Amino acid sequence: MRAWVSRMGWGVQQPGVFSRFADNETEERYSATARALRMPFVRLYCVIFMVLALAYLIANPNLVSQAQNAQLAIYLGASLAVAGGYICVTFWDAYVRHPIIDFIALLLLSLLVSRANFVLFEYLAVADAGLHVVAVINRLVLAAFAAVTLAGRPRLFVLWLAADTLGWLGSAFNDLNQPAFALAALSYFGGSAVMFAICLAVGRTSRSAFILADGLDTERRKNEELVHNMLPPAAVQRIRDGRVVADSYSDASVIFIDMVGFSMLARRISPGHLVELLNSFFNQADNLAAVHHIEKVKTVGDSYLAIAGGNIECANSADSAIAFARAVIGCVEELRQVAGVDTVGLRVGIHSGPVVGGVIGATRMAYDYWGDTVNIAARLQGAAPFNGIAISESTWLRARSRDDFGTPETMTLKGVGDLTVYHASIGPGEAGAAVEPVAA
Repeated sequence: MRAWVSRMGWGVQQPGVFSRFADNETEERYSATARALRMPFVRLYCVIFMVLALAYLIANPNLVSQAQNAQLAIYLGASLAVAGGYICVTFWDAYVRHPIIDFIALLLLSLLVSRANFVLFEYLAVADAGLHVVAVINRLVLAAFAAVTLAGRPRLFVLWLAADTLGWLGSAFNDLNQPAFALAALSYFGGSAVMFAICLAVGRTSRSAFILADGLDTERRKNEELVHNMLPPAAVQRIRDGRVVADSYSDASVIFIDMVGFSMLARRISPGHLVELLNSFFNQADNLAAVHHIEKVKTVGDSYLAIAGGNIECANSADSAIAFARAVIGCVEELRQVAGVDTVGLRVGIHSGPVVGGVIGATRMAYDYWGDTVNIAARLQGAAPFNGIAISESTWLRARSRDDFGTPETMTLKGVGDLTVYHASIGPGEAGAAVEPVAA
């Protein structure tokens, strides 16, 4: 039963921020899927980085000394090679399965950029650059926070970035003539481009995660509806908790409906037509059960088993059962039109008394009812008139509405013995030759 609950998606714990999935296969699939989603943005980051590195290489000869320019050319040239190789590797089919590739590439880029920054910082220190130019890195930290916070709203982030750019230009206005400003501008605008790419990447992955989560929620709701269609809500909760589902009902009325002439009908019409007929009958019975607060238990062939006073509460189980039976028999004419024959009819047996309900087994689970009350209702169905109802004395005594039930008759029912039975004919009758024999 626990395995069944797990398959239905109940009780599944989500991994924490720093934890892994317990199943290695799931962890590998998660990693590959996440890396595949990020791959276009990895390439975009590398392109932005390469453009920024080229801009530095072009601007450096006019800003720094010849010796510093030679050092920067080595570091930035190597960075361009690493970034280009990184882009090429992402087109490898097995790339998503090897995160170590990202680690190595980013580590190499970090080392090369740090060496290039060391040379630039030496130059800025000698040049005595203004603090509002050097402090561009602090703005990029804030831009990174904004990129994540405004993820999924790229236009809003661009608007924020434009306002921040105006603010930075205003603070650096006094240093516009300094060569250091060109280096700061390259860092600021290059970093802003990367932050915009991050905003797009986080937005895409978050939207993908939302689509996945929303799809899972939809499927979970469908599963919930399916499960609750098979089992009562209280039973579902107990199954979730791993408890046994067993209930006792002291005053229930069991309704057993059988289609008369079914065997003869099966020999006359096609299987598809027969299924259509049964489906029409059962759907109609289901709709009427909901109207009269009746709980459908199951269908067996052409028979329909239902109960009043079980998991669905009702004021008087006998009255509800009789009203439901009358309504179902009232649809016989429509049933005949669907079948295309006049020999189709219904018999209904109703008995009131104690029943036991519950769920047994771990596969194809269904909430069922057992006890003598169920067996007697099935026997009473065989004693009912064509398109009529047979109720036991127990049901008759419980019912307040006893219209159409005439003089009681003592009948001997198989497996039950002598029983006082009340009959009522509801729908149009047919000749005895047109129906199946009644089993006593």
